[in-house]
Amino acid sequence: MPTDRRAADGTACAVAAAVAAHPGVAALDGGPWGTVASHLPGRARVVGVRLGFGSEPVEIAVVARLGVPLPQLADELAVAVRGVLGPVPVDVTFSDVVPAVSATPRAG
Repeated sequence: MPTDRRAADGTACAVAAAVAAHPGVAALDGGPWGTVASHLPGRARVVGVRLGFGSEPVEIAVVARLGVPLPQLADELAVAVRGVLGPVPVDVTFSDVVPAVSATPRAG
């Protein structure tokens, strides 16, 4: 985990980008009480990512798309986070689940 404030800013944004890039993620979310976020000095907060300190886990909260089983999606998102941060514990919260994006429009 980063130890200085500037490194933490970039790291939270990099983790958010890696998680949001997964096709099974519709959006990052603040979690049930809006507490899953990284507060960046002088900027808006990064919602959906809370960097842990010391042995605390990195917390992410997402709105998932249907199609990938949630335990599998949680494992894949943890791998994406570890791709940015290295070997860290990761907690995943699914705030909601929405229909998968359809490639073909519905008739009607």
